[in-house]
Amino acid sequence: WCHVMERESFENLAIAALMNEHFISVKVDREQLPDVDALYMSAVQMINGSGGWPMSSFLDTQGRPFYGATYFPPSEFTALLQRITQLWAEQPERLLEQAAQLTSAINRANDTRGQARAVGELEVTRALATALTSFDTDHGGFGTAPKFPRESTLYFLLDQAQRRAKDDTSNASAVAALSAVDQTLSQMSAGGIHDHIGGGFHRYAIDSQWLVPHFEKMLYNQAALARIYAQAYQLTGNTEHRRTATRILNYVMRDMTSPDGMFYSATDADSEGEEGKYFIWTPEQLAEVLGEKDAELARTYWRVTGEGNFEGTSILHTPESLDTMAATLKLSVSDLQKRVDEWSDALRIAREQREHPLRDEKIISSWNGMMISAFASSAVRLENQRYLDVAIRAANGVWTHLRHTDNTLFRSYYDGKASIDGTQADYAYLAQAFVMLYDATRSRLWLDRALTLTEKMNERFWDLKNGAYYMGASVVSGANLSSRPKNLSDNAIPSGNSVALRVLSKLFKRTGTPRYEALANQLIGTLGERIAQQPAGFYYLLTGVEEHQSGEHGNLQYGARGAVRAKARKDGHRIIIDVSLADGWHINSHTPLQDYLIPTQLTDESGNPLSAVDYPQATIQKLGFQRAELSLFDKHFALSATLPNIKTTSANTTDEHANSNHYPHSTTVLLQIQACNDKTCLAPEKLPLTVF
Repeated sequence: WCHVMERESFENLAIAALMNEHFISVKVDREQLPDVDALYMSAVQMINGSGGWPMSSFLDTQGRPFYGATYFPPSEFTALLQRITQLWAEQPERLLEQAAQLTSAINRANDTRGQARAVGELEVTRALATALTSFDTDHGGFGTAPKFPRESTLYFLLDQAQRRAKDDTSNASAVAALSAVDQTLSQMSAGGIHDHIGGGFHRYAIDSQWLVPHFEKMLYNQAALARIYAQAYQLTGNTEHRRTATRILNYVMRDMTSPDGMFYSATDADSEGEEGKYFIWTPEQLAEVLGEKDAELARTYWRVTGEGNFEGTSILHTPESLDTMAATLKLSVSDLQKRVDEWSDALRIAREQREHPLRDEKIISSWNGMMISAFASSAVRLENQRYLDVAIRAANGVWTHLRHTDNTLFRSYYDGKASIDGTQADYAYLAQAFVMLYDATRSRLWLDRALTLTEKMNERFWDLKNGAYYMGASVVSGANLSSRPKNLSDNAIPSGNSVALRVLSKLFKRTGTPRYEALANQLIGTLGERIAQQPAGFYYLLTGVEEHQSGEHGNLQYGARGAVRAKARKDGHRIIIDVSLADGWHINSHTPLQDYLIPTQLTDESGNPLSAVDYPQATIQKLGFQRAELSLFDKHFALSATLPNIKTTSANTTDEHANSNHYPHSTTVLLQIQACNDKTCLAPEKLPLTVF
């Protein structure tokens, strides 16, 4: 469905009469029914070699597709309708045979049977090489026009940058990965794909320079890019990334949040019948709002000209860095930044008087999960309590309004009513959000909710016979689907299977429940052959594979099957580790009374003890499994040490928007523990804790 075919064909009385006489026409909202969309898109791709929207699919009386394509001009669409009508009347067996063959092919494409295959360093390295090979060194991003952000690729590169920046052998690839992300994010935020007035990003750019966007704004892009910009700020120290992340989140709070605290889906590209009209400016309009003196500076800063860059008007963009523009305008960097913020506020207030693009006020469970995750993770990375409050309010809203009494989910909520059963992605994305809230708040409520949704997801969508998750149920809105699709690869957003892998892995580390580890391993093995064939189709999944097999990274870690929680922070030249233990659990002190027990210890990554370590006062206790007294730490305590030297990593970036050619190198320390309760002692562990 699209507004062009709507105007040209579906509102054409002759074509509408032809459709109504010979067909039952069904309009599908692919955002509400992504599994239905995926099923018939598979057929379109098999028929044509490619797909896209609008999607026009022709089905038999069992709902099986026998023909489909994308856009048709009115004359071609009319001829196609007439030809299919004739064939259905005279040779229906031809269309039914085509439907049977297509359905069989779709079922084979979704078939995950086969021998499990391990996934590891080889597949990750190949995926990294593919990403860096496709990187546009001139303009950032990946591939050619049209340019999409490719968030799954950016997630993967950030993860690889952090994992590989540990030794000289892998450091070059870490620098390349982080440099690619840094340049991409800088040039995206400088381009017209970025809303320089209101914050947030449009869906994609039609050119390779990120200048001219398709002006639609999608919630899922805001969610992913807010997380990515915040993480990139943490890894690079580039304050422009922090500013961009903050502007995205502030835009969502201001313009995309419902009275219940949940998040709307999208805004259209058009207003007043013209694409982009809400977002574009002329020199005269700037002068009217800012006054001639400031408008002259703003025109130079945002490259607004009389000729324009979009149908005689200008899309705001900043092809030169803030430092360069400050020198050009003979202002200090801080003064220019202050003025830009003031101009943006004034122009946004003026823009509010224009006719707004239509806002799609559907509230979609999975997209809300994405946005909750963005607010929760950004609250930690940007140290902003308000973002955490927003995440909690939205999460409670979804739990209240989009959940059945049996803890199954609805897909969407609109005008006070929830409808359509949730898909697997709805469960996975919300469970991921609840895990992030648990990490940020330490409230068991969020872990319990994540566990509840995960159990329902496994019960409703896991393929017991062949492995991996189905997208949805076999019956959708009362209709039997001719095939039950699986979303296996990462596309515009990470697949539900990829998100589920990270959820399973995190839940295992936070609860110690063996079935979560087993299911994560099974999911990796099930998709192993597909990953080996095309690693670059599974960037977010590979991020989850690395996390599951090599451990999470960051300043928060869980040990002892979730009984130990350790969080690191910097305080000047010292690192402080806050440790919490579950009731009934202890860890050996730094001076155990028995030689064979493993002491609590802080070391660098090479195992060298840190200097000037302050340990808490140990308690002397007896546990049920041993008569001898033990020297232990329990409940909540902190230990601190002098930070190892923080190094910088040189980057050969040519991006003039980057703050520096040296990225701050994260510092990782190892917390060695051995946890025990009254019944047993677990094996010793070393928890890596990273501060920036």
